[in-house]
Amino acid sequence: MAYRTVNPYNNEVVKEYPFATDVQLGEVLAESDATYRAMKKQPISERAKILHNVAAKLREHEDELAKACTIDMGKLIGESKGEVELVAIIADWFADHGEEILAPEKIDTIATGQAEIQKHATGVIMMVEPWNFPYYQIMRVFAPNFMVGNTMILKHAANTPTSAQMFCDVVAEAGAPKGSLTNMFLTYDQVTEAIEDPRVQGVALTGSERGGTAVAEAAGKNLKKNTMELGGMDPFIVLGDANMDDVADIAWRARLYNTGQVCTSSKRFIVMDNVYDEFVDTLKDKFSKVQPGDPMDPSTSLAPMNTEKAKNKLQGQLDEAIAAGAKVVYGNKPIDLPGQFFMPTILTDISKNNPAYHTELFGPIACVYKVHSEQEAIDLANDNPYGLGGIVFAGDEDHGAEVASQIETGMVFVNNFMTTLPELPFGGVKLSGYGREMSHIGEEAFVNEQLIVKTAKPNMDNLAGGLVAMDPQPKELSKTK
Repeated sequence: MAYRTVNPYNNEVVKEYPFATDVQLGEVLAESDATYRAMKKQPISERAKILHNVAAKLREHEDELAKACTIDMGKLIGESKGEVELVAIIADWFADHGEEILAPEKIDTIATGQAEIQKHATGVIMMVEPWNFPYYQIMRVFAPNFMVGNTMILKHAANTPTSAQMFCDVVAEAGAPKGSLTNMFLTYDQVTEAIEDPRVQGVALTGSERGGTAVAEAAGKNLKKNTMELGGMDPFIVLGDANMDDVADIAWRARLYNTGQVCTSSKRFIVMDNVYDEFVDTLKDKFSKVQPGDPMDPSTSLAPMNTEKAKNKLQGQLDEAIAAGAKVVYGNKPIDLPGQFFMPTILTDISKNNPAYHTELFGPIACVYKVHSEQEAIDLANDNPYGLGGIVFAGDEDHGAEVASQIETGMVFVNNFMTTLPELPFGGVKLSGYGREMSHIGEEAFVNEQLIVKTAKPNMDNLAGGLVAMDPQPKELSKTK
């Protein structure tokens, strides 16, 4: 698939970009490796200053960045501006805290001397990122690894090339060394070629389970460390004593934000029987009030989906769910606009043998389940191959947290909207992937945690004991002496 911007609001082909050549990839690998070798000798404080400048430049270019994002993949302009601000916040946070996170860690040990773990850069990181948050997905990897001193090669989604290039241009304008972040319009074969290159020391991917499997296979064959943030079918649990006004205010947003095209969208609403009817009625009302239209217009509240292919796939999944017995209580009607609009839809009566029960619906479809006990809600939430995020609404937040701790996901929010911030680790379990981005965990994802033990003079009294501990046949060792 060619890299090109096709405006999903009016189907206009805005710009196409040629694939990178193998020669260009080789040149970028060499440049990235050379920059890494220079950066790892650079004081971390110097990179912090550059990263703060990246944040400033992002804010300076907010309008043009937001416009490019909206044209690339259809996001509401207000959401695009919010994404630009978020990535600036992430850059500032890692600039402020990155050096502290990388500080050597002292170890209390009986070994002779002083022991510490030093955290060093490892080399070039290959980034494979998706279209739904074109800037945020890059920054989650770029900011922490830039502070570490790793360099990065970016392969972004085929439908967001303008956003990808613009982000990297802003980073360069802010003073980041050439080769620290390079956007390339690569084929998947070239991604594999890059992963196989010995100068590449890690791979970070956010995307589909299929894409994650392919990239993880290449990384595993070449013994490259990798992190995977894949799909999700996040539960939104409503307990019987939940504040239904709060639920009403957040549930529809949790499903329709970014037109439902979010890995951590609430896709399965698991609702106690005593509030089930109220919940469904309220969700129908909220869905009915969204206004489809030009995503550049601030009054629009429903943007198009990102591509025609994505819309058609979602419609096919919806048709399969209905054929398998799911009931449509709202939606599933065409929207009379030229772009890739999909009417928000609510499904109920989804049985375990329905494809919708275990398949991610990446768009504005809410699957609602009625349960009769708290344990049934927990069991239903966990009866799923994915484990990314989740939301629990309860009358008491402490009890809500007790329920949340029993949900098999990487993240759960109680009585609140799903939130992403630089200090909060982001990632999942099961088929949602492994590893974490953001926070101190994300900054340490691709570091060499090197043990250094230093002493002025070896303790010969402890030497024999050390050799005994390492050698299964100490008597034989003694005879050799």
